[in-house]
Amino acid sequence: MDAAYRFEGTLWVAPGSGSWHFVSLPPAQADEILERAGSPGRGFGSVRVSVSIGASRWRTSLFPDAKRGTYVLPIKKAVRVAEGLGDGDVVTVGLDLAGP
Repeated sequence: MDAAYRFEGTLWVAPGSGSWHFVSLPPAQADEILERAGSPGRGFGSVRVSVSIGASRWRTSLFPDAKRGTYVLPIKKAVRVAEGLGDGDVVTVGLDLAGP
């Protein structure tokens, strides 16, 4: 799949309860996505995207993270299991903006 955005990022676990795993977008790409997506009116300022990691493909949303100064991409458990990923692994992400 030829993605509009392709980057490498490190998988990290959000602090607190639960096991939410994320990859942070490079700030330059996050700025471009914000510009292309316009002012997001969806919950929490999220932006819908189509994502690929390895053979896994799914739709989800990016969420702004003021502390990190970029968008973060949630990586669901099914993808982590299918791709053999864990906290601290570097992943290659393909990402496209998705429609509503």
